[in-house]
Amino acid sequence: MNDLHDSQRTSLPPHGGGAGWGCGLLFTQIRNEWRANLWLALELLIVSVVLWYILDLLYSRVVTYLEPRGFDIEHCYLVQMGCLTDKSPDYLADYSGERQRDDIYELCERLRWRPEVEAVSLSHNSYPYNGSNSGFTLAYDTLYSNGIFRHVTPDFVRVFRYTGVNGETPERLAELLRQNDFLGSENLFRHQGVSLASILGDGFYLNGDTVNSYNVGASLNPVRYSDFQEARWSRTLLVNIESTARSNPGYINPDMELCVRVRADQDRDFIHRLKADSESQFRVGNIFIADVRSFADIRRSYEQAWINQLNYYVVGMGFLLLNIFLGLLGTFWFRTQQRRGEIALHKVHGATNRNVFARLLSEGMGLLLLVTPLAIVVEYFLTRLELNAWHAATYLEPARMVFCIVASFLLCALMIAVGIWYPASRAMKVQPAEALHDE
Repeated sequence: MNDLHDSQRTSLPPHGGGAGWGCGLLFTQIRNEWRANLWLALELLIVSVVLWYILDLLYSRVVTYLEPRGFDIEHCYLVQMGCLTDKSPDYLADYSGERQRDDIYELCERLRWRPEVEAVSLSHNSYPYNGSNSGFTLAYDTLYSNGIFRHVTPDFVRVFRYTGVNGETPERLAELLRQNDFLGSENLFRHQGVSLASILGDGFYLNGDTVNSYNVGASLNPVRYSDFQEARWSRTLLVNIESTARSNPGYINPDMELCVRVRADQDRDFIHRLKADSESQFRVGNIFIADVRSFADIRRSYEQAWINQLNYYVVGMGFLLLNIFLGLLGTFWFRTQQRRGEIALHKVHGATNRNVFARLLSEGMGLLLLVTPLAIVVEYFLTRLELNAWHAATYLEPARMVFCIVASFLLCALMIAVGIWYPASRAMKVQPAEALHDE
């Protein structure tokens, strides 16, 4: 035993196998082996910061994705209209704007008659996941906002099930639109610290017009632009287009968005059944049904680029985490293998396998605890330098910071535990006499 290293002598458990091994002796050994532990501590510091950065990015993406959308596209379909040309034998000449408008209204009415259809709407640049926008500027007293202008028929809010912040149902919101009230999202003036629900009523001025004021009848729960964009940036204003269509018939045309909600218990092969009946039941004048798409497909197509990017992030981060784990596993494996003699001495003095594992694990956790405060300082300065993910209009969210720090610490602790457990379990299977003989 005279050939044993000083570190092994230092780490011998007192009196019967490690039951009385204390924090003071543990940190004494860590200090005595400072040269080897310095590099391990540096590795743990880098790993902690990298894990925090990964978790911070994932946190911001996941929390954004899980935000309430403010609409519901389940059982919803987009019906694309077409108009016959003069090359068709069924083409009607002298097709006025009023006739076209009335035929489109008739087509919508026939869709409403179908027993499986719950609601039908027309709109311009308004349905979810379309990528086309109509902008607006809105003023109220000294407040100012801009966002997306949605020109819709009243049943649009029933199709996509918009709701109000004061509990207004889609049906109630549709009634307000029929009264020619505007509907705005609650976050219209959020950047100025004002809730729209607190200033509902008349006195809103649109697009720089300071003569004609408008009434906002309800405040909507924020309507998101997509699943990967925060609700706080999606400011929405809805207006009924029917009054405009009365004075300007050409406003209602085949390029409009015809959206349909189907009853949940009858949404089976709806596209196939509607297309089968389209020629016989839904040809009105020169207007016909050209195509039908589900909003599930529209959403998938619109967000494919974001989904691909997220997949790249997940694969890259998974690969990075695997490398971090293998690096820690290799480090602790090497350290444990070097201590086969020390483990044998523990067992000779009566230590159980559990005592030995707890001893080795406490050393790794002790190093992690020592570097964690320094890692937190580094992470805080990275946040102040705005090198992490942007979310909720800031780089520094206390809740996100705490969550990511705790999660990165737990991941490091888990990888340390696994990295120590497997090689230690193998080393503890060696007979003490054999290990001491090798030493």
